[in-house]
Amino acid sequence: MNQSDHLKSFFLKLLQQQTDDKATEWLLLQKERIEEDPTDMKFFIAFSQASRYFKKNLFVLSKEQLSEVNHLEKGFRPDTWDQLQAARAFLILNFPSEDATRWLATFHKLFETADMHEQQSLYAALPIMPFPEAMTSRAVEGLRTNITSVFDSIALHNPFPYIYLNEKAWNQMVLKAIFLQRPLYRIYNSDIRANKDLANILSDFAHERWAAGRSVMPELWRFVRHYLNEENIKDLQKEIREGSPLEKKAALLACHSSGLTVARQLLDEHPEIKKDIEKGLIDWEYIGREFEISVPK
Repeated sequence: MNQSDHLKSFFLKLLQQQTDDKATEWLLLQKERIEEDPTDMKFFIAFSQASRYFKKNLFVLSKEQLSEVNHLEKGFRPDTWDQLQAARAFLILNFPSEDATRWLATFHKLFETADMHEQQSLYAALPIMPFPEAMTSRAVEGLRTNITSVFDSIALHNPFPYIYLNEKAWNQMVLKAIFLQRPLYRIYNSDIRANKDLANILSDFAHERWAAGRSVMPELWRFVRHYLNEENIKDLQKEIREGSPLEKKAALLACHSSGLTVARQLLDEHPEIKKDIEKGLIDWEYIGREFEISVPK
C-alpha cells in the first residue's frame, strides 16, 4: 500500500468514526463516481457539495493517530482541520493522478474557482497532493491573500512552505505573517529556515514600526537571534529598556541564543528572566502563545 492509499484509509476510517453514516455513504458514492467518470465537473460538484454532508467541527486525532499520519507525511497536521476539510482531502486523494498534466490543469482550475473554505481545504492539503513541487507557484499566490484563514492554511501547521518554498518566498511569508500578526510558533520548522536576509528584513521592519510609533511583535526576534551583531543588538537593548514585559522577555530570549558578550551581559542584568529561560519556562512557544492571547480577536 502506497502513501496515498494509506492516507485514504486513514481519513475514511476517522470520518466514519466522527460523522454520521449518511455523510460517509455519500463520500464513498462520490469516490466511486469519480473513479468511473473522472471528469472535472463531476469532481468539482462533489468537492463543493461536501459542505452539505460534513460539518466544520474539529477533526479529532489521538496522539497515536497523529503519530501515524506524521509517519506518512512528516509535519502534516490534519488535527488542526475540520471534518469538512478532511472529507475534501479524501476526495482530492481519490481523483486520478496518472496523467500529471490533466491533474494539474484540473486543480489549478479548482483553485481559481474555489470559495474561501474550499481554498483553505486545498491549500492545507498541498503536502499530500500527488505533485506538490508543481504547486509551489500556487502556494506563493495564495500567500498574497489578506484573508487570514486562507493564509493560515498555507503558513501555519503546514510542512509545505518549509519543504518547497525558496528563500525569497519563505522570507516574504514570514514577513506577511508578522504583518498580519499570525502566531509564528505555528510555522513548521521555522528555525531551520531562518536566514541572514530575513533577519535584516525584520530588523528594518522593526525600525519602521518604531518610527511610526508602533510596537514590534515579540516573536519577530526569533528570526533575528542567530544573526545578532553590534548594530542590531541595539534593537534588543531598546526592547528590554522600553518594551512591554513580554517584549522584554522575547528580547532576552533572543540574547540567550547569541554568543555576543553584550547579549550575555544583558541576560546577567535580568537574573530572574534568565533563570526562567534556562529552566525552559520561557521559550518561543511561550512567547507566541502569550502574544496570541493578547491580540484582539
